[in-house]
Amino acid sequence: MEHRACHCCGLIHRLPQLTPNQKAVCTRCGAGISVPGCRQASASRTAAAALAAFVLFWPAILCPILQIEKLGHQQQSSILSGTIELLRHGNWFVGGVVLLFSVVFPLTKIVLLLELSLLEVFHRRHKALTLRIMEHVGKWSMMDVMLLAFLVMLVKLGNLVEFHFGPAVIAFVACVAMSMIASITFDPHAIWEDS
Repeated sequence: MEHRACHCCGLIHRLPQLTPNQKAVCTRCGAGISVPGCRQASASRTAAAALAAFVLFWPAILCPILQIEKLGHQQQSSILSGTIELLRHGNWFVGGVVLLFSVVFPLTKIVLLLELSLLEVFHRRHKALTLRIMEHVGKWSMMDVMLLAFLVMLVKLGNLVEFHFGPAVIAFVACVAMSMIASITFDPHAIWEDS
């Protein structure tokens, strides 16, 4: 018998020896409880989604995301070039906020998820620090909020300005989805196995 805490509500359970096909479920909240030996499956799912998010992140911020046409003038901009333009024109606060919350924090979260799920060479102290940083940075990662802001902007300004989606939109939406999947499949309890 082994004792495991539910990651959702914290209730301690005594788990019998389970086969790989069996799953343990919390009696209080119904959440799945990670069982010993599930590290490889959990890590591979998280790593696949995080790696896909990492690959999609670059075209999402570097390729043109919107082409705006107003009074015959066309302008296209990527997330990164738009942020740089904000900073160049002296909008330091807005540019800094967009840069931090839509570029730096999401990239940091993706890289830390990759580190925790792929690399098994770190000591416990390094894993604990990386996990804490990833949890704090993940709360401030706002790629999904930025996606909603784009949609609201399109609805509000649809009659005044003509918008065309750029090639980065598909990469951006897919990156947000892969990042969310990586976060959902990540099992923080599994990183301590074989430590």
